Amino acid sequence: MRFLRVLGIVVLIVVILAVVQVVRGAPAPTVSLRSTQETVSGARPSLPWPSTGEAAVAVQGIGTMGSYGGNAPMPIGSVAKVMTALLVLEKHPLTLGQQGPSLTMTQADVQTYQQEAATQQSYVAVAAGEKLTEYELLQGLLVPSGNNFAQILAQWVGGSQAKFVQMMNAKAKALGLTRTTYADASGLSPATVSSAQDQLKLATVAMQNPVFAQIVAQPQVALPSPEGLVYNYNKEIGHIIGQDTVIGVKTGSTLAAGGCYVFAMQRNIGGQNVIVYGAVFGAGTTLPLDTAISEGIGLGKAALDGVHPVQVLASGSGVGQISAPWQASVGVNAGSSVQFYGWGGLRIQTQLLPKALKAPVAAGVTVGTLRVQIGDQTAKVPVKAAGAVSAPPLRWRLLRF
Repeated sequence: MRFLRVLGIVVLIVVILAVVQVVRGAPAPTVSLRSTQETVSGARPSLPWPSTGEAAVAVQGIGTMGSYGGNAPMPIGSVAKVMTALLVLEKHPLTLGQQGPSLTMTQADVQTYQQEAATQQSYVAVAAGEKLTEYELLQGLLVPSGNNFAQILAQWVGGSQAKFVQMMNAKAKALGLTRTTYADASGLSPATVSSAQDQLKLATVAMQNPVFAQIVAQPQVALPSPEGLVYNYNKEIGHIIGQDTVIGVKTGSTLAAGGCYVFAMQRNIGGQNVIVYGAVFGAGTTLPLDTAISEGIGLGKAALDGVHPVQVLASGSGVGQISAPWQASVGVNAGSSVQFYGWGGLRIQTQLLPKALKAPVAAGVTVGTLRVQIGDQTAKVPVKAAGAVSAPPLRWRLLRF
């Protein structure tokens, strides 16, 4: 009898343990990412950096390709007018086709341009009583780079030259241009300084304004002033150079600054217009502006030569696996394709955002999202189970520890 009682107790314990094993929760299936390619294949583009000054290059929508010569503040000449124009358009916005309000030129405006002409500055002639629209003043500022137009616009927007300079520096700070200090609206002052990297960043911001982008892409403009037809100091504007078109941005040249050139070039690559921005500051002493433009064009072409479509993911390709302790792992596939633009050596970043799963999991079910990034380009792709994950079988439930 004692034996039977012991046996009964043992059987009861076994039954209880079996019930506990069956009813206690099973671990959830987990999704993990397989090792992926970390960089775009191929060699990093070799760029023809200038031998003096500073330079920087970036591709719109992707990011910085490289820089040369450090990031120290240096005089930038008339490149300062990019900020002047940006502030004018922020205070008095225009849409394409609009002229904006008119300003009447005074005798003081005439004297200013005459003084600038006498000291061999860049200027646009005006006549007392002449009316010029905001759009025309911006054309005169950005195309023939009229220093007098910078002063007229600064006075109009800021109420004084000093107040406008304060606005310029406040905007530079807001944009994170940490190597930039403005002392005047035209850039004639050698105390107006910045770096190639800062002005590259500013140019990409300014070019998002359609009116700014339209004006800086004009090779010449006809102004209703004594000056008449005026030409862009950016002599390559509108020219097709091989596969590329120069669409901006601004030149500058003073004794202190040397040759300065902030540029934008575009090329159709794989059916998409790709825009490269660049900046060359402190170009040589002989024909400094021509040198800066030549060096900039060389940098832009080399940068565009390095950009190509990058197939990051193909739809249906394996990107990971689902693991469950009661069966072999099941593959996880990309739910769509991802194609970016990039260049050799550029980092590819991936991050898996898995869903909380509970068995069973049917084949084809979305089990998470894969975030893919190259430079500033990002995409989110659903990932799907390539096969089914079953519910834990009774044998596994009973025998697990």
